[in-house]
Amino acid sequence: MNSKHADGPPVSESDLTLAIAERLRVHVAQGGGTLDRLANSIGVSPKTLNAIASGARAPSIELLWKIANALGVPFGSLIAAPARSGALVIRKSPDNVLSSRSGGFKSRALMAFGESPRVEIYELTLAPGFAEESQAHAPGTSENIVVTKGSIEIISGREPPYRLEEGDAIHFDADIPHSYRNIGEDEATAHLVLAYADIRSA
Repeated sequence: MNSKHADGPPVSESDLTLAIAERLRVHVAQGGGTLDRLANSIGVSPKTLNAIASGARAPSIELLWKIANALGVPFGSLIAAPARSGALVIRKSPDNVLSSRSGGFKSRALMAFGESPRVEIYELTLAPGFAEESQAHAPGTSENIVVTKGSIEIISGREPPYRLEEGDAIHFDADIPHSYRNIGEDEATAHLVLAYADIRSA
């Protein structure tokens, strides 16, 4: 196992980092497993995963997806604010943003996580020329993406590349490997709606 670049840089105490740590511990306990066993299954060192579970280190987007898929839980159940009655304001803040290992891809949750419906909403940001490869999500998962700035190329499985400009939208199956690439010279942003067909309750 190689833990190099498997997680983000050391971080100061933040709501998101601590929330991820707490939810990770809960999910592992509910599944009857251990952090060491989970680390082995996703190919990172137990030291790395224990640092994330203690809130001492922030996971990258790639690693958090591996964790969610291995645990069989929705990605949002690890990062989104818990749903409650009434209104919940989700502030725009650097503390609410997850980054890829290189920092070229960033994601911010725009929803509170609840039991129903099984939909998650994210704001995506891609650096110029950056491509983000995503592993297959749970069977039946689909994605809707609306480009809000710039030009983004989407590839889903063996489908041909789809070029989206500002205001364009696409729906595609996300239970196969897929990718997002900023094909412009400036930063690109998009809103992503992720819909699950059936996945274990959080």
